[in-house]
Amino acid sequence: MKSKIFIAITILLSVFNLRAKDTTTPIDEIMMRDVCILPAPVSQKYYMIGSRGDGKVLQGYSSKDLVHWQGPKTFYEVPNDLWGDTTVVGIWAPEMHYYKGKYYLFLTFNTENKLCEQWHNWLPRVTRGSQILVSDSPTGPFKRMQNRPTTPVDMMTLDGTLWVEDGDPYMVFCHEWVQIKDGAIKYIKLKDDLSKAIGDPKHMMDGSDAKWAEESSQYHSYITDGPYLYRSKSGKLFMIWTSYGEQGYTVGLAISESGKLKGPWKQQDEPIYNNNGGHGMLFKTFEGHLMMVIHGPHEDGKRQPLIFKMKDTGKTLKVVKKFLQ
Repeated sequence: MKSKIFIAITILLSVFNLRAKDTTTPIDEIMMRDVCILPAPVSQKYYMIGSRGDGKVLQGYSSKDLVHWQGPKTFYEVPNDLWGDTTVVGIWAPEMHYYKGKYYLFLTFNTENKLCEQWHNWLPRVTRGSQILVSDSPTGPFKRMQNRPTTPVDMMTLDGTLWVEDGDPYMVFCHEWVQIKDGAIKYIKLKDDLSKAIGDPKHMMDGSDAKWAEESSQYHSYITDGPYLYRSKSGKLFMIWTSYGEQGYTVGLAISESGKLKGPWKQQDEPIYNNNGGHGMLFKTFEGHLMMVIHGPHEDGKRQPLIFKMKDTGKTLKVVKKFLQ
């Protein structure tokens, strides 16, 4: 009798485990910010990662249709000695790229380590930087290539992304407004294996360059977040980025007049999304459709992934409609 009960329990547990593995979550039930979606060519799956504020564990999901997502699964956990004695307290702005057969994870690490002198009534200036990690798989394990940020250690940086120009890789990133008041976007050349930066950062734009961007009333500063680059079908080089406008968090578009990172960069007068959502990135589905993913609304406890179908007119980018509508 006991053996029959044991067998029955074993069968029930096996069924439960199988169901648990098959469990999927609709995208509108997932809460995360700074969202990135990578279509992985080898597995033919989409991998979605994002940040949840402070914490040292990066989790994500996988999907075959952009609608139902399996997870969450742990993609990366910060080791205690990532930057030596400097303790990391949070992971921000994760972004994944497939480059030359490997998967590269761009992460912003936040700490409480004092970086430089504070201004009166100003936010803390702390060690904060973007670093690149590498793996043979989109789900890890990801390994560091240095025990320091890829960006200069004396700069407060965040939101690093990858761009390849004339065969050379670069990181494009934000120089934090907390350190310089008028937030900037810059780029720096990388070694071919993305293991470290080469030379000094070059300036691309300031947050105050856009007509739609609004100055913070509290700190009298301009914020730059979430740069992401895209080559238009016309050959123009576009960069979406985020700041604050009249309706809150807003996604704008900058266009390089030279078609290169060096610019000069001209800001489109009208943003491409102004409904209190942002930190966008662009990707193409396996069927070739251009999409943008952002988080919204930009409010604590309410941020979730929002996917939009996009149109590349050759002159600009336009939101067509929200995915699944």
